[in-house]
Amino acid sequence: MVSPTFAIELLKNALDIYTPSRSESQLANFLKDICMDLGFEQANIDSVGNMIAVRGSGDPTILLCGHMDTVPGIVPVRLEGDYLYGRGASDAKAPLISMLLAAADIPKQTCTIVFAGVVDEEGNATGIKNLVKDTALKPHYAIFGEPSGIENITISYKGRLEIRLMCDVENSAHASAPWLALNAVEELFNVWNYLKESFTSKEIGASDINNRADEVSFSLTEITGGTSHNVTPQKCRMTVDIRIPTKLSCDSVLKVFDRHVIQIQEKSPSLKIKYRVEDKTEPFQANISSPLVRALVLSILESKKKRPLLLRKTGTGDMNILGNVLNIPVVTYGPGDPHSSHTIDEKVYIPDYLTGIEVYKNALLHMVRLHKNLYPKKT
Repeated sequence: MVSPTFAIELLKNALDIYTPSRSESQLANFLKDICMDLGFEQANIDSVGNMIAVRGSGDPTILLCGHMDTVPGIVPVRLEGDYLYGRGASDAKAPLISMLLAAADIPKQTCTIVFAGVVDEEGNATGIKNLVKDTALKPHYAIFGEPSGIENITISYKGRLEIRLMCDVENSAHASAPWLALNAVEELFNVWNYLKESFTSKEIGASDINNRADEVSFSLTEITGGTSHNVTPQKCRMTVDIRIPTKLSCDSVLKVFDRHVIQIQEKSPSLKIKYRVEDKTEPFQANISSPLVRALVLSILESKKKRPLLLRKTGTGDMNILGNVLNIPVVTYGPGDPHSSHTIDEKVYIPDYLTGIEVYKNALLHMVRLHKNLYPKKT
């Protein structure tokens, strides 16, 4: 068992390494060395920069996966009372390091543990997309380390569509005579408003819903248009972010989106409207009766003496990709306050971080026991 002093110092050292997305190599090498020191049999860095280590042998194989990158912005690393400050203290180096230390404390003959620190989670999910392509990676269960709060388990995330919508009115005019040409920014904004209204209709089952996790959200995140301050814009582009609840799929929402774009085009033939899908991530929800969820619930009950909340988040995470591509039980869990993430005072409560190590460790042991009860070896 690792000492609290070692655990805190290891997290502090990880926080001292600044790792905005796509700048994780120093931390990857640091973790690789630590894994070998802690008794992992293998530790390697893959082609995109993920650090992947393996410990133990036999079934089940459990993937413990977290991300090494952070959002940009330095937060001075410091201890103040029971809090450790630093960029990534909550999101998500505390979960990452607590998973590592938990894995290192499991007897090698118990199961196979794959520990992965992935890159670019805060960016384009390059790391997790590459990880799931590894045909040798065949885990039975996976935990993705994010700050759920020590007494909460995240069991679902919404899916996501990122769509680039483009409008061309095929002409422009001097700004002093705007009646001579359509304005691409104004026209595309009208298209946006029409689409937004359509996505609150019954046609995709989004009406009369009180729970945000069950509704489709539709957000304009970027818009560009125009070439000069005194010329009406001929072209305009916008990025639309659509979040999709677990009862729907990306394709079902995209079908509605496409139908409305076609209707708008038919009503306004002078507009040239096109779109392309930049990113598509399916929603995911864990099976709450799986050994994975049951094991984490039992472990939190033991540590905190209370039943954890099972959270359904409105965001989208790497858990979606893990669960949908590998088709295995996956949850997201980890110490840290999500509201502290990405802030100028990002921090983690040290007692929660240390408890997180024990929760992960005991959950792994429960998972092995429950798995072997479900799938006893034939003699």
